[in-house]
Amino acid sequence: MTRSSLPTRAVVLGTAVLTLSALAACASTPPGGGTTAVGGAYTWWDPYPQHDAASAWAKRVDACAKEAGVIVKRTAYDTTALTNQALLAGQEGNAPDVILLDNPAVSTLADAGILTTMADFGLDVNRFDKNLIAAGELDGKTYGVPIGANTLALYYNKDILDKAGVDPASIKDWASLNAALKKVKAAGKKPITFAAIGTEEGSFQFLPWFWGAGGQLTRLDSAQAVQALELWNSWVKDGIAPNSVLSNSQNTTWEEFLTGEFGFAENGTWQVNSAAKAGFPTGVVQIPAKDGGAAPTPTGGEFITVPVQKDTKRYAATKKILECMTTPEGLVETGTTFAYYIPSTAEGQQAILAKEPALKPWVEAVRSAKGRTSDNLGTAYPKISEAMWTGVQKALSGSASPADALKEAQAKAEQAVRG
Repeated sequence: MTRSSLPTRAVVLGTAVLTLSALAACASTPPGGGTTAVGGAYTWWDPYPQHDAASAWAKRVDACAKEAGVIVKRTAYDTTALTNQALLAGQEGNAPDVILLDNPAVSTLADAGILTTMADFGLDVNRFDKNLIAAGELDGKTYGVPIGANTLALYYNKDILDKAGVDPASIKDWASLNAALKKVKAAGKKPITFAAIGTEEGSFQFLPWFWGAGGQLTRLDSAQAVQALELWNSWVKDGIAPNSVLSNSQNTTWEEFLTGEFGFAENGTWQVNSAAKAGFPTGVVQIPAKDGGAAPTPTGGEFITVPVQKDTKRYAATKKILECMTTPEGLVETGTTFAYYIPSTAEGQQAILAKEPALKPWVEAVRSAKGRTSDNLGTAYPKISEAMWTGVQKALSGSASPADALKEAQAKAEQAVRG
């Protein structure tokens, strides 16, 4: 998932909808010039059209190109268009040297044969956190490395919790969370809001509860999955969560929280700066698993991938660019440039905490997070996710019980995956 710009990229979270949309191109050269390597300028595609050639991000890319001794031409696409354009370029044999992809899209391009593996490319991936790099794996091979990660947790309004007599440190499992929510309601405030919209964002927000109950994406109708949906359903039925969750994106959920009326809101790392500027004191707690401990939360964020090139001599400079982007210092620079990314290596995490100790809850959340395409789901994930968010919508709207909604979701997922 992404930062503050994520809500404008609603399907960023992982569906590979192959519909072209507008793009913005940003050509740049390293400050002070650079040498043209074999085959001319190196090409870099990413999903950040909001960052033009004068931005800190573009300068970051330029600096790594300069370190590799090459000129780079950067092109920025809308996320969905980027996946589409990458598939077309791969089919036509004119793929760029580097593509920065939202992590669920990595398996889509890998499955299409467009990406080289990191082993073939010669990049060591052992230093990256295993739970994070798993999102770039397919059939035992790694097709990219994360430039960072973001994920979900529960933000809280400290004023509301204080008045309701709730100690956020007491929230350890679903039972203690439910007790806290009831206290907030009894104090006359709105307990919690989240995003259950019928898009990938809805699945993204449901997954911590689904996984936290012990659910598996290959069994949407398991008893554990039903327990997770029953939890959300009870909150809506009992007035713990508003009916607006059915249409809430993560952005509208956050806007609800910023009104100061809600005790809790499920949202992501990308709201850290916004939370600091809220008109009330805020804090963060991990989303609890049903029986205790932190629930696995889904990872958001982009992977650096390397499309297959006919001229393999180009890989030498490309490797230098990737190494520059993923040093501990480089990961911290990327994290602070966007103000939402947690570095994807232990060294990088330690380095960013030295600069920003307040990010500790998010580092902890990322360390226990899980990729949506992990468990070798690959290109099956978007199909499973659509069936899941449809089931969640049916249950919360009252058109089906949680058990029946998920039974239907499982049948639809199986049919979609079979093709």
